[in-house]
Amino acid sequence: MTNRSGPARIALPGRTILSAVALSTMAIFAAPLDGFASGSNFLKSRGQGAAPPGASGLCSTYSWACARGSANGTLSAGDMKVVQAVNRQVNRTTRAIEDRQQYGEAERWAIPTRRGGDCEDYALAKKRALIGKGIDPQRLLIATVLDRSRRPHAVLVVRTDQGDVVLDNVTNSIRSWRDTRYVFLRMQDPNRPSRWVNVQAGG
Repeated sequence: MTNRSGPARIALPGRTILSAVALSTMAIFAAPLDGFASGSNFLKSRGQGAAPPGASGLCSTYSWACARGSANGTLSAGDMKVVQAVNRQVNRTTRAIEDRQQYGEAERWAIPTRRGGDCEDYALAKKRALIGKGIDPQRLLIATVLDRSRRPHAVLVVRTDQGDVVLDNVTNSIRSWRDTRYVFLRMQDPNRPSRWVNVQAGG
């Protein structure tokens, strides 16, 4: 996937708030929103599934990628500023390169190298950075999707108190999962991130 940049913003159903008003942007995650507090704003498990191709050894390679947390408390306005900044920083500093070009393999889940990485590598880099900044790992779930062109893709889902939002290497916008118009296939199990669950939602 290409690494397109743009104005950093968080988009929720019916509203988009630019980073120029970052304080009010982050405040929306600390209080309920009309239309953004129901169960449909969270991706729902449809049963345990297989790990995506290339991800079978993820936990043994990167233990932090499958770490469990408490998922207690809330994500503060400050936490969401960190999420927004990490999304922009990884998108800006990582060059897009396919696994076959870099490793000679169809799929290898790894943190980006100096040459760059592909979509799941961006997601891993963001997850590692956010864990390092104190975000509960159980709120950070890698998901595989079909993008708007119905091509395989991977993103990082951040589980906020009002719903699941998506960090994507193709945009600096942070959107609710429903607003991506992606088909979500599977994601890390929120209760046990070393496992994967089927999702089959969106589109």
